[in-house]
Amino acid sequence: MNASIKAATHGRIKTKKRSQLKAIWFQYRKNRLAMFGLALFVILIFIALGSGFFVDYETQVIEQHMKERLRPPSAAHWFGTDQYGRDVFARVVWGARISLFVGLFTVGIALVVGSLIGALSGYYGGWLDNFLMRIMDVFLAIPGTILAVAIVGALGPGLFNVLLAMSIARIPQFARIVRSSIISIRGQEFVEAARACGTKDRRIILRHIMPNAIGPVVVQVTLHMATTILGVAGLSFIGLGIEPPVPEWGSMLAEAREQMRYNPYLMFFPGMAIMLAVLSLNLIGDGLRDALDPRMKN
Repeated sequence: MNASIKAATHGRIKTKKRSQLKAIWFQYRKNRLAMFGLALFVILIFIALGSGFFVDYETQVIEQHMKERLRPPSAAHWFGTDQYGRDVFARVVWGARISLFVGLFTVGIALVVGSLIGALSGYYGGWLDNFLMRIMDVFLAIPGTILAVAIVGALGPGLFNVLLAMSIARIPQFARIVRSSIISIRGQEFVEAARACGTKDRRIILRHIMPNAIGPVVVQVTLHMATTILGVAGLSFIGLGIEPPVPEWGSMLAEAREQMRYNPYLMFFPGMAIMLAVLSLNLIGDGLRDALDPRMKN
């Protein structure tokens, strides 16, 4: 009897979740700009994942061909060639893999660690809340870009150090968002009912509180991915990010500075790639914010 009741309850919960996801998707689809941002981001992901199939890394991306240097855009080289004879189109395409990977990985790490800190702080409160939030306040007192520059400057440039620096710089924001969401939820009736049934704190946090607090976090994930891509490009532009010859959009802009007056295409295409990536993520974030807002359902 108990098993049948649990199975029926579990089925109702799954049905409710599916209906909620359908409602969110219905609201999201009504936003044309958000759909455009989603389509654009899917194209960028496809380009990043498929870059290894239609671009040869050794011969087109990093190998120098001085006889082909500074060729303008043409049928042979869609985006032209740089001062070392490398195909700009191939480098921009391969740079999508670097920039999007860094954005996804950085935000993923910051989301997991920040959510853990925010969940513990918001659920238990008291001295633990004060201790964890004062540590987060120390990091929040330093602008994220300056903190990332300090970490990379101390550890040296490189992909791993950039990932570490950008992750640490994003953790406090996620911790604050999750904490505030959990504080607003932890006193509601379904949480009190779970406690009265003897449910362990870990299960209450993971199964009851976090799913209801995830809405604002999802929106912040897309927005922080956009700022992370900009931050990584900025670090590479000043020589503290991904080291050449690995193609990264920010380092490509830095290498093209000297050619900006006579060969502006060298800065236009990587700059356009950064703009499109950030634009798509911002549009997705705006669409999710509206779709998750109950007031927009009317």
